[in-house]
Amino acid sequence: MSDTLLSVQGVQTYYGNIRALAGVDVEVKKGEIVSLIGANGAGKSTLMMTICGSPQARTGTVTFDGEDITRLPTHLIARRRIAQSPEGRRIFPRMTVYENLQMGASLDNLKYFNEDVEKIFTLFPRLKERQGQRGGTLSGGEQQMLSIGRALMARPKLLLLDEPSLGLAPLIVKGIFDAIKKLNQNEGLTVFLVEQNAFAALKLSDRAYVMVNGQVTMSGSGKELLANPEVRAAYLEGGRH
Repeated sequence: MSDTLLSVQGVQTYYGNIRALAGVDVEVKKGEIVSLIGANGAGKSTLMMTICGSPQARTGTVTFDGEDITRLPTHLIARRRIAQSPEGRRIFPRMTVYENLQMGASLDNLKYFNEDVEKIFTLFPRLKERQGQRGGTLSGGEQQMLSIGRALMARPKLLLLDEPSLGLAPLIVKGIFDAIKKLNQNEGLTVFLVEQNAFAALKLSDRAYVMVNGQVTMSGSGKELLANPEVRAAYLEGGRH
């Protein structure tokens, strides 16, 4: 049996007549952390949304765990245990932290609900302290933790993270990336990460892809891309080396 969990092949995605993805090929193997880096507007978030079925790919295929999911509606894709923490977090601001986590729980796994909530609280102790607080009153970092926690409540085989570090202080970013690493190492969780913070993403990742104008222009191990002069010039200059 193949160890490939997610395979995106020749995917083209359009918004009306505008082509956002121009024949993208990406692969994520079981147990890997794979990141996709690139400038703003490169098409990274569009790829994430295409994997989740909204918008659907016009051409090409998205295969998950050996099944073609290209034409499935989003709710059926989620049932395959693909969970997303979207860009901008999109938590429910009027609901409490605890209620947000309830919203993320899979109906198939409710018997594990209490165990899963405790796991999230162990991973993000701040959420335990704030479990009765409304989501909209949390700090940006806490909202990001809640967004990831809510996605994890679905017991995903694949966790899609879209810009988890956006707008957050470096110390908070480190905490969130440490949590992702812990989930991967301790539970074998497969993670596909879209991230503008190229340094943090490449350091964390087994493998990575670079996207420019809706196309993958480069791929390699996280270490290879960190050391690549083109990548350094485009995405790491002025950052840490």
